[in-house]
Amino acid sequence: MSHAIRTLAASVALLVAGSALAHAENPMVGGAPMYETKNIVENAVNSKDHTTLVAAVKAAGLVETLQSDGPFTVFAPVNSAFDALPKGTVETLLKPENKVQLAKILTCHVVAAKALSGAIDKMVADDGGMHPVKTVGGCEFTAMTKNGKIMIKDGQGNVANVTIADVEQSNGVIHVIDTVLLPAS
Repeated sequence: MSHAIRTLAASVALLVAGSALAHAENPMVGGAPMYETKNIVENAVNSKDHTTLVAAVKAAGLVETLQSDGPFTVFAPVNSAFDALPKGTVETLLKPENKVQLAKILTCHVVAAKALSGAIDKMVADDGGMHPVKTVGGCEFTAMTKNGKIMIKDGQGNVANVTIADVEQSNGVIHVIDTVLLPAS
């Protein structure tokens, strides 16, 4: 009987470890698990670090787009990135009369392809350290790497650091960033 209990305990331990490994493949974001079987919007709404981004996506009318098949790469700024913008900027952008401007800024965070960090690293290396990134919003940003970390320089020269890479979604991938990317003025 002791052998049967040990075998059962070992089987349970393997199942738990296997489940943890399967879950560990996709990082937690904003205290919430991110599921590869859910789309960008379905996952983002659960991240406590992306409440401003989710509110902005809703205000800009982009929910349906980001729930579509994609594939998309989204550089997703955290709440503190929005907080770092000049006072009143977010509130102004969320007003209905600024929907077009808000949509432009948000779609400049989206690339119409699924680009995992390994592919981005390779593109940057192949291009001598800087790779142009064309966004859905018509912006052209620059991907760079430093000390193994991916960075994106926006149209105004601001640099966003990818803090969590390769959060896979059913319709693409999210890379969490620490700065809101802005189009050239």
